Amino acid sequence: MGARVAVLVSGSGTNLQALLDDPAVGPHVVFVLSDRPSVLALERAAEAGVETDVIEPKDFEDRGAFDAAVLRALADRGVDVLVSASYMRLLGRTVLDAFPGRWLNVHPSLVPAFPGMHAVRDALEYGARVTGVSVFLVDEGVDTGPVVLQEAIPIRDDDDWDSLEARVHEVEHRLLPRAVRALIEGRVKVDGRWVRVIEE
Repeated sequence: MGARVAVLVSGSGTNLQALLDDPAVGPHVVFVLSDRPSVLALERAAEAGVETDVIEPKDFEDRGAFDAAVLRALADRGVDVLVSASYMRLLGRTVLDAFPGRWLNVHPSLVPAFPGMHAVRDALEYGARVTGVSVFLVDEGVDTGPVVLQEAIPIRDDDDWDSLEARVHEVEHRLLPRAVRALIEGRVKVDGRWVRVIEE
């Protein structure tokens, strides 16, 4: 079957759905892990016949123990590619070391601009004229890893959070599966901070 992909989620799972719906990526998604119970993303995974689990930080005495539990869950399923899809937890070095160059995240800005959890709002409040979507390889920072794919989105004069968020989601749902597909097919080549995607 090839690569075994796990997706980390915290919310509604629209990016997860885009991965599940992609004919080249969906069959590789074997596990969906959430830090929150009862989120819609878990229902999406269950409907697709994908195994799910919930590991909540509150159940552990410290971040190290939480990270270790996440890593055990991934190892138990034989996961070799990790994708963060609106996952709202930072995982530490132990998880990062287990997936060198094999862990992708998607962020609603042109990183390094507007890192963190409120990138769409921050771009609007800043008065930026352009924002976008970035898919990058996870490193130890917050939204700082080497960029795999990026696409700019102009901010219109009449944009509010809802209108801009909708356009951001449309790009995320297209870019993230494309990046995951390239990674599992061995078409992502990394040289320091420079990433080249070999086209199909």
